[in-house]
Amino acid sequence: MTFASWERALTLFLAYTLVFVVSHFLAFGLRFDFEVPMTVREALWLGWLVAVPIKLCVLLVFRQYSVLLSYFSLPDLWRLVGATTSSAAILLVLYVAAAGDPNYRAVVLPRGVVLIDFLLSTTGIIAVRVILRMLRERMRAAEGRVPSRARRVGIIGAGDVGGSLAKELLTRRGLGLVPVAFFDDDPQKWRSHLHGVPVIGRPERLRDHDFKLALDEVIIAMPGAPARRIGEVVRLLQEVHLKFETVPSLDQLATGKVKVSQLRPVEIQDLLQREPIQLDGEHIHQQIRGRTVMVTGAGGSIGSELCRQLMERNPRSLLMVDQSEVQLFPIEQEMIELGYRGQAVPLIGDVLDEARMRYLFERFKPELVFHAAAHKHVPMMESQPGEALKNNTFATARLAHLAQEYQVQRFVLISTDKAINPTSVMGASKRLAEIYLQALAAGQANSTKFMAVRFGNVLGSSGSVIPVFTKQIAQGGPVTVTHPEVTRYFMTIPEAVGLVLQAAFMGQGGEIFVLDMGRPVKIVDLARQLIELSGLKPDEDIEIRFTGLRPGEKLFEELSHHQENHAPTTHPKVMRLVSEARPLAEVQAALAALEKQIHHIERNQLKLRIKELVPEYEPYLV
Repeated sequence: MTFASWERALTLFLAYTLVFVVSHFLAFGLRFDFEVPMTVREALWLGWLVAVPIKLCVLLVFRQYSVLLSYFSLPDLWRLVGATTSSAAILLVLYVAAAGDPNYRAVVLPRGVVLIDFLLSTTGIIAVRVILRMLRERMRAAEGRVPSRARRVGIIGAGDVGGSLAKELLTRRGLGLVPVAFFDDDPQKWRSHLHGVPVIGRPERLRDHDFKLALDEVIIAMPGAPARRIGEVVRLLQEVHLKFETVPSLDQLATGKVKVSQLRPVEIQDLLQREPIQLDGEHIHQQIRGRTVMVTGAGGSIGSELCRQLMERNPRSLLMVDQSEVQLFPIEQEMIELGYRGQAVPLIGDVLDEARMRYLFERFKPELVFHAAAHKHVPMMESQPGEALKNNTFATARLAHLAQEYQVQRFVLISTDKAINPTSVMGASKRLAEIYLQALAAGQANSTKFMAVRFGNVLGSSGSVIPVFTKQIAQGGPVTVTHPEVTRYFMTIPEAVGLVLQAAFMGQGGEIFVLDMGRPVKIVDLARQLIELSGLKPDEDIEIRFTGLRPGEKLFEELSHHQENHAPTTHPKVMRLVSEARPLAEVQAALAALEKQIHHIERNQLKLRIKELVPEYEPYLV
């Protein structure tokens, strides 16, 4: 215990003791109209020596000396009532047990006194907690000097999150932010007050000249609002030239409460028109809990998020495999900070190194494998097709055989929508990996279920356009877009990984799952939104320059090729693709021949060899 916690515990102990002593004597007075008869006066003066220690010990059992003085909520109230009820029950049991024994009559309280004392004690200690909380809030409010010119804040969203935010701003005046108005779309909240702050009306009232002048900045506190509405509010605030921030999204808020330190700028993810996805969390949890799980490419954007979401499901151990110590170190530190030291194991290993992978399978016996390690950069792989094949195809095949040999229960390949009618080496190499897994699953009876999950671009990943655009905007432009009509499907990294976990436990082996990516987004529109979020105007402050499609790049992405049929699953956001698997021996022979050629023929010839195995592939030849 720190000095501060000892100080808090001592304060509560002394306050509770005072309450219990006073309530003891007051209970006797009320029970006997302040004329205590001689027959019970001994119990009046000696009984508190038994009753008060019992109550203090019960409070210790209920952990009422380690509570935070700043908080007193309904659950805290029920715990206090539970403690005083338990104390009263103990005293009543003592009364019944010692009622006929004159030796103990002097220290046993009459029943009526016990009941009155219960009411007084409960009321008293609740009052203590409320008073201490009020004093603590006053002390917090007085922390630091209030700036001579506090900034006036409008809060959009008069719900629980907005109310929590306003309360913190009001109690911590040293922050220099004063909430002066709420704005909300719900007419039933208009003309009401929340923590003394008026709810004016819809956010569109900010166009009124008087309201605009009355505010210095605005906080958007609508974590559950549709992206479309968030976008409308952002454009409104840009129109009236008000500075704005937002609260975290619902999946980032552990509770309905929000702190000022959690405020952040509005990001492009907030403006994508995607509705929150509901997962079958209990089923996923049951499949992962207590098992050993391996993630390859654990240091990457998808791999690291897989690690986060897997650890939330309490596996026995998580094997975080990556060939780069630089990428693996941050996720290792994050796991340690979350208290997973020993449970999350960082392992340096290249999926191309079969001996190292075999050692890891032999040493740790993984039961589930999520294979996220891959080369993903489309233009770079066009000039080095052999490396794409080695990492994305051949390494996947060898890892799958190890999974089969060591009786892994499920092997999940993280694939891409670029594997559909591929025009790039990267997409074709991923498609070859899918073909191999399907052949392996169908080729012979085995205990391992092999499957692949395809999805499109994820915002914030290492290959996303968002970091590129952000850097170009920071440098003053131009922002480069390959084609005015190019479109892509987008989802956030947590959303994509959540659906990967959902799909992973649907498959029976040999399936390819496709995630519902929503509606395609024009890349040029994405660029314009990012420029506007930076407080600049597209084509005026920042130029948008079209550079032409790159080698292997598609104008738009597809969801399936003509030989694949869509079939529904138990989740509306996950589709299963059904196609006929090729004979395993045929696929193995073709890949073995291809692997022998990768360093002995020039890249155009290698691309044509790939096309022989993936007929729908349209290679870019130079």
